[in-house]
Amino acid sequence: MSDTPADLLRRWVLAQADDQAEWVSQSLETISKGGPEKDLHVFLGLAPRRLGKADLELSDADLKAADAAHPGWTPAGWSIDGAARVLALLNSAGNRAFSDRFKDLRRTADMAELIALYRGLPLYPDPETLGFEVGEGLRSNIKAVFEAIAHQNPYARDHFDEHRWNHMILKALFVDSQLSPIIGLEERANPELARILVDYAQERWAAGRPVTDELWISVRPFRNDPEIKPQLDQAIADGHLTEETLQ
Repeated sequence: MSDTPADLLRRWVLAQADDQAEWVSQSLETISKGGPEKDLHVFLGLAPRRLGKADLELSDADLKAADAAHPGWTPAGWSIDGAARVLALLNSAGNRAFSDRFKDLRRTADMAELIALYRGLPLYPDPETLGFEVGEGLRSNIKAVFEAIAHQNPYARDHFDEHRWNHMILKALFVDSQLSPIIGLEERANPELARILVDYAQERWAAGRPVTDELWISVRPFRNDPEIKPQLDQAIADGHLTEETLQ
């Protein structure tokens, strides 16, 4: 049986926690007993001061274990304090629904806390109950918060309906965020998104602005769609696009 995400996070955090390992272990035990939520808040607040903000030290084997524990989960680039915060949430217990605790934490979190909270989305219980809070993150004007949901995070692939998925892709373009780190970019491609992206590209070309090659990842499967094929053919004729780009 493969390790759970909580097992892996605990192992990685404790391995890097040095003289703070006992504090982490004791705090997690207290949090797991379902006592006052203040204990969770105290741990989340102290984590960066006690553990620092260095990146988790992960091997290729660790990353494979993460994907085995939850397909698509990629903790590369997580910080030790962020990982500890997610671990604490996974260990937290209490009478309130997880979504209610998450909502309260999101409302009072600083940017680093928000990034950690959203990176942990695919690992939380009852993920379908977090839709509103995820929507708040996607609407954020802080690019790093948006990317905590959009990049290297399988939550959107697994839980977004087509409308929300398409909106996230378009928002990524508007905030000049890369598309290639979005998990599910190819498998969640759909005709409506392809049409939206071609319209977006035409607006950019008309304004004399460039279009990222990543945009065509979601268009290629539908290049022969009768609603967009004439536009693509014209773009090739005008020199905005090449046949190779659409292959």
